[in-house]
Amino acid sequence: MIVKNREDLLPTQTAGYKASGLKSVDEYKSLDANDESLNRWKASLGLGHAAGDVASGPKVTVFTLFLESQTLPQGRKISIDVTNPAQLAALKKDPVVIKEGVDYNVGITFKVNHSIITGVRYIQLVKRSGIKVDKLEQMLGSYAPHKDGEAYTKRFDPEESPSGMLARSGTYHVRSRVIDDDGEVYADWEWSFKLAKEWQI
Repeated sequence: MIVKNREDLLPTQTAGYKASGLKSVDEYKSLDANDESLNRWKASLGLGHAAGDVASGPKVTVFTLFLESQTLPQGRKISIDVTNPAQLAALKKDPVVIKEGVDYNVGITFKVNHSIITGVRYIQLVKRSGIKVDKLEQMLGSYAPHKDGEAYTKRFDPEESPSGMLARSGTYHVRSRVIDDDGEVYADWEWSFKLAKEWQI
């Protein structure tokens, strides 16, 4: 059981794919300088502006996890401060309440501190009564440090919340993780939610 849980929180591996070694921003800037298509890709990451500081500390800092839905009251969204241990602890006792049977998006805000991130994914494992009921795995994409030091926002594919009396019974426990293809974990946190006939925010 323990092994299975660990595997559930690892990124899906593509047969024959081997993750490349870590490169600094400056190394990416000078990589195949005469390759036009590669230069366009580097420009899309903002490598012409990214600072080539010495790599130290975590490559990625995750700030918030949020839920958005057109069924929420106008202008409202549910946001969890991943950097706040007190809020995460409170959510175990007072779970987020999600409306049943509606489409919603999960997203995160994060900052790339140094290097280029590729192959980084968000994994969300949902259990009820200790049994896995859902797993979400979404690719973040490729990012360089923002030229102004700002955070990025990534919205993942829409999902539909379960509905019905059975779905509304009990609490769903979630383990969220941001991890790359090499198995390096940038953030790992737990939270909980319940389903109800209406949003409660």
